[in-house]
Amino acid sequence: MEKGGLYYTIVEHPLSSASSPRDVENHRWPEPDGTWRVEGLRERAERFRSQGKAVVLKGLCAGLLEMGGRLRGPEQFMVDLMLDRRMAEAVLDKVLELKVKFWEMALGELGDLVDVVMEGDDYGTQTSQLVSPRLFREVFKPRLKELIDAIHRAAPGVHLMFHSCGSVRDIIPDLVEVGVRILNPVHIRASGMKPEELKRDFGDLLVFWGGGVDTQEVLPRGRPEEVREHVRRNIEALAPGGGFVFTAVHNVQADVPPENFMAMWEALQEFGIYRRGDGHA
Repeated sequence: MEKGGLYYTIVEHPLSSASSPRDVENHRWPEPDGTWRVEGLRERAERFRSQGKAVVLKGLCAGLLEMGGRLRGPEQFMVDLMLDRRMAEAVLDKVLELKVKFWEMALGELGDLVDVVMEGDDYGTQTSQLVSPRLFREVFKPRLKELIDAIHRAAPGVHLMFHSCGSVRDIIPDLVEVGVRILNPVHIRASGMKPEELKRDFGDLLVFWGGGVDTQEVLPRGRPEEVREHVRRNIEALAPGGGFVFTAVHNVQADVPPENFMAMWEALQEFGIYRRGDGHA
């Protein structure tokens, strides 16, 4: 992290010089299934449960596409997908293997206390997908299904939350098909992600965990009254009938004026309360 920075920056891609699937296999991979990774979490989960809170457990690392880019370098991994499929799939299958081992261990230790499991992969950009729907269905969807099936075998009662930024409208039916039940962060400024259309088309299939306030323009640059009205409209679009957890579209950044943050919070308190007996989840 740079001095004064807010995020870590990847400065090296450890498989950038790999030339064959054998090099991928011979890489020094972490041990994903050591119980030390969840040490102390059972006690915390029990405490949250006793307080009436839901327990959400996140995964080992970023998603398959993201990890491919981090390990090989984003440009090289895209080239692999198109010109050297064996190499791309060697990386993806290794990441999948590590993820499955982690979840089998973690849910073996905690699964009886976990309500929501969070996985993810950023497939979207502001205007489209990083990979075409065809390539997603050919390469990523089968591996996502394998991962989610393994999670449900380890803990049949958990709900699967999937984080995917950007414009993912075209692959939402595929995500539902492989077992996703909660979508995050609901990137409402991206193409095809209008909240009222998402609710209309997928409201009976998905919980929308996000989409409460746009963090690209409205929250950092709007006036407080614009933030308030924006929040009201999003709640009005996504909340009816339940299936909506209010949160911002991804992270609230450091440049958000305090008065805009408070406008968001106050609008949520006014418009976003599910009341017992009103038919909402």
